[in-house]
This record gives sequence, structure tokens and C-alpha cells, in this order.
Amino acid sequence: MTATLPVSVESEIFYPSADGQPVAETYDHLYALLTTLEVLKQYLANRQATVLGNQFLYYAQGFPKLRVAPDMMVIFDVAPGGRDNYKIWEEGQVPTVIFEMTSFGTKGQDEIFKKTLYEQLGVKEYWLFDPKGEWVEQQLCGYRLRGEIYEPIQDGRSEPLQLRLVVEGRLIGFYQEDTGEK
Repeated sequence: MTATLPVSVESEIFYPSADGQPVAETYDHLYALLTTLEVLKQYLANRQATVLGNQFLYYAQGFPKLRVAPDMMVIFDVAPGGRDNYKIWEEGQVPTVIFEMTSFGTKGQDEIFKKTLYEQLGVKEYWLFDPKGEWVEQQLCGYRLRGEIYEPIQDGRSEPLQLRLVVEGRLIGFYQEDTGEK
């Protein structure tokens, strides 16, 4: 349940769209992020969905410091197109799928804090992709929400996206389940 503030109070709160931090840790992470963003945008082009990359996700109205910037998030049942940031209470939808392009340096944040937060928010799937193979076994692991708890995804399938995910070097390959087409 999301609490709402009176309009006059909410209009005085500033929700930044930038924090001055780099978009990605390395070229490989940036390339994986941008490639995934473009592939998913094209794949979902004719759907009521949006794909956002490295933008603030605000999850508590009235508290602009309570935010996270997923590397990639797919949100269904919202207007397509970009946004400077994403506020759950304004859009009315929690992201459905989130990807983090992880590294050994972001391991603790991605594996513990973000995984717990996304689980609590009700994000249906959470994927960790390690383009350099620094800590994630086989470079890719996913979690699917079952009830209120994340369980490891064993088959490499994203149910909400209806795609099979495969590691292809330092990128994720996406294959349609119905046709096998890339």
C-alpha cells in the first residue's frame, strides 16, 4: 500500500533525476545496459509498456532519498516512452522485471540490498548479469517472485517477457519462446 501526501505538500518536494554518478562501472557494463535497453524497447514497441535504463525509481512518496536506479526496468500497463524518473505512486505500477549489470564492486548492493528491496516492492523478476564474469556463476542468474519470496530461476526463462535469456559473451541474448527467434 502506498501512502499519499496532500497535493500542496507533494508539489513542494523535489525528486531529482540525476545524482552525478557514472551510468556504468565499465565499458562492458555500459554496452550490456544499452544493448539490453534497445533490444527490450524494440521487442515491446507495440505493447502498453516502457523500458527505462539507469533512472531513479522512487518508491516512497514524500521521501526523495528513498530511491534506487536499476540498470534496466520493464514496466507493463503504463504509457510507453521515456521518463526522467519513475515514481511508483504516480504511475500506479511497480516494475515487472529489473536487470542489474553487476560487478564484484556492486555485488553486495545488487545481491542483498536491491534484491531485498525489489522483493518487498513486488517486482516479479530480478536478473543479475555479470558481463565480465567476476562473481555470478555462468554470468547470469535470475529470481522470480513466488508469493512474497524470490526463488532462483532455473530455466533461463523470463515469464513476464516470454523470452529465454542466454549469455552470449558479454551480452544477454534474448529469444522469443514461441518462435525461438532472436
